[in-house]
Amino acid sequence: MDKVISDIGEKLKARESKLTTRRELTLKVLLENKGKHLSAEEVYNLVKKEAPDVGLATVYRALELFQEFGLIHAIDFGDGRKRYEFGTEEGKDHHHHHHLICIKCGSIIEVNEDLLEELENRVSVKHDFTVTDHQLKIFGICKQCGAAK
Repeated sequence: MDKVISDIGEKLKARESKLTTRRELTLKVLLENKGKHLSAEEVYNLVKKEAPDVGLATVYRALELFQEFGLIHAIDFGDGRKRYEFGTEEGKDHHHHHHLICIKCGSIIEVNEDLLEELENRVSVKHDFTVTDHQLKIFGICKQCGAAK
């Protein structure tokens, strides 16, 4: 994790930004919770445990900066709140996973395969369109909620 933080610090510095203590804490929370799709408020509450004087606006600004730099991705799962996931490993394409969202409990399950590759290829050819990214969100009822009937 220290190497990732150091690398990100260098990326920020190269574009005349700094990895401040608050930004670093925000980044650590995201790294420690990879795959959990935290909202800004959830990130804020976790950062606040380490830095009780941090403000929600500071966390929002850090999240916006990280998103601008392509370090994190914001996703709306239909609940009116952005959720954040840490970006990709160097050299890997970030759009090759999708999300299953339970409409009862709100759990989010990642599907780590590209289900839309054939569709992307057809769209690209038919419409002379270069696809750079996509998101697939499938809504339904998870195993636990289905079993609770």
